[in-house]
Amino acid sequence: MALSLAQMAVDVLTTADGREKTALAHRHAAAWRAARDGSGPGIEIGQATPPLRPARPDQPELLDPRDVPRRRPGSLKGQIAILHAVAHIELNAVDLHWDIIARFTDIGFPIGFYDDWVQSADEEAKHFNLVCDCLESLGSHYGALPAHAGMWRAAEDTVDDIFGRLAVVPMVLEARGLDVTPGMIEIFEKAGITQAVEALKVIYSEEVHHVAYGSKWFHWMCGREGLDPEPVFHDLVRRYFHGALKPPFNEEKRAEAGLPPDFYWPLADQTPTKA
Repeated sequence: MALSLAQMAVDVLTTADGREKTALAHRHAAAWRAARDGSGPGIEIGQATPPLRPARPDQPELLDPRDVPRRRPGSLKGQIAILHAVAHIELNAVDLHWDIIARFTDIGFPIGFYDDWVQSADEEAKHFNLVCDCLESLGSHYGALPAHAGMWRAAEDTVDDIFGRLAVVPMVLEARGLDVTPGMIEIFEKAGITQAVEALKVIYSEEVHHVAYGSKWFHWMCGREGLDPEPVFHDLVRRYFHGALKPPFNEEKRAEAGLPPDFYWPLADQTPTKA
């Protein structure tokens, strides 16, 4: 019997190895696209029970965020640490997007919701592999360094709140990627690590769409419930996001993704940075 889309999502979530997880993500995304364009067998959305936490490889060691060593971008060691952190973020993003597909099948979303998040999950899988290839070209690999243990916290906190999930994951966490990626690209351009520059440029261009999907479906949910999106967003971020949003913000790319300044500036930490 063919797997439903929800079962495919759980299939990815319960696969531990990063390369195997992303290969499976690519296969399931391709099957979904084929079903949607009529070139492959039909796939039902279905229902499944995703795990509270996705399967993870034995390495990297996961540490409290306060215990993860600081990354110093001026050295090769520091540049490898930056790429390792990006790989970790991208692997978590693969699981976050498959999780939202499986976990909220009772909401009654249009089919386009699933198209968007399958596409996002497929792209995150590509991003993970691009960054892993960079790490391996530099003599390292994903799992060689410790990583941030708090990446899945937003998913656990919003396990039964679709509004909160959409607000915090794509509209806060992924939007943060739009703010910081240009600086990372500059680091690797200065270091002459062309492969990393090209990988980060792909990530930067595609993450805009992921943030936009979050904004699109958050606004759709608010419209269905007759809610004003802006105050709802502010309340959810204050409830689920631990800490203030940190400027500077990439206002141009955030606007392109459907996030106007009045969504995030009222939540910002506007404490002056020390010289």
